[in-house]
Amino acid sequence: MESDKALVVFHGKNMRRTWYNDEWYFSVVDVCEVLTDSVDAGAYWRKLKQRLSEEGSEVVTFCHGLKLEASDGKKYTTDCSNTEGIFRIIQSVPSPKAEPFKRWLAKVGYERIQEIENPELAQERAKKYYELKGYPEKWIEKRLRGIAIRQDLTDEWKVRGIEEKKDYAILTNEISKATFGMPIKDHKEIKGLNPKFKNQNLRDHMTDLELIFTMLGEASTTEIIRSDNSEWFEGCIESAKDGGKIAGNARQELENRTGKKVVSSDNYDKIAGKVEKIEGNSKPRYQKKKLIL
Repeated sequence: MESDKALVVFHGKNMRRTWYNDEWYFSVVDVCEVLTDSVDAGAYWRKLKQRLSEEGSEVVTFCHGLKLEASDGKKYTTDCSNTEGIFRIIQSVPSPKAEPFKRWLAKVGYERIQEIENPELAQERAKKYYELKGYPEKWIEKRLRGIAIRQDLTDEWKVRGIEEKKDYAILTNEISKATFGMPIKDHKEIKGLNPKFKNQNLRDHMTDLELIFTMLGEASTTEIIRSDNSEWFEGCIESAKDGGKIAGNARQELENRTGKKVVSSDNYDKIAGKVEKIEGNSKPRYQKKKLIL
């Protein structure tokens, strides 16, 4: 489906969205229509936008005029906002339908404060998230361990002067290339993921072995950084290549011994277990497919 024609269901109604600046942007008018049941959602938004501007709110700055298809099939410039902006707009709408979202946002904010005070809570919430999505317990253990190793690496990068988000992405990609013999973009394509959707986490689609070699590459990189006392981006990128090479050599040895490639097309659907129909019943029944990893 074309991204500018993509629809999502919000309170049982369709809401238009489009891909812009590497993330989804949603129609503000559509959100207002759902939350207020206004007969003229466009007029409601214009009035709300004026009030927010007069109050000095920054919410309006989150909006961009983007082309969206209307009911007549033509495209018109429409105020759109990303997820953060939409949540802030929802908080500004005086409507009973907006109250559940406001309560949820307050709850999420409170939970994040708790996690800052006690980081273990974040790990517990992540575990519950993966359990609800149907991931096997042993896979979850590896994924959470990988998160801890990743955090250890990024903390070390910060100490060494790495601050830019793009630098983190470059360093991570260098580890991936040395570990798996391919950049992250190609790894995503093998998994059937669209590389332009940067919010898709490749690691959530990795098999056990892919997670293990990812951890080995990042843990090795961290140790090399400390051993070599690597500094700034130039030093860290060499450590990233060396750390990934250690994992890459181990991967190649395993592949040579087993005759099987570590990088697999198996993604979330396969790892978590697809739903399959059980034949031979008067009423169709469905169950999760079991997958041994």
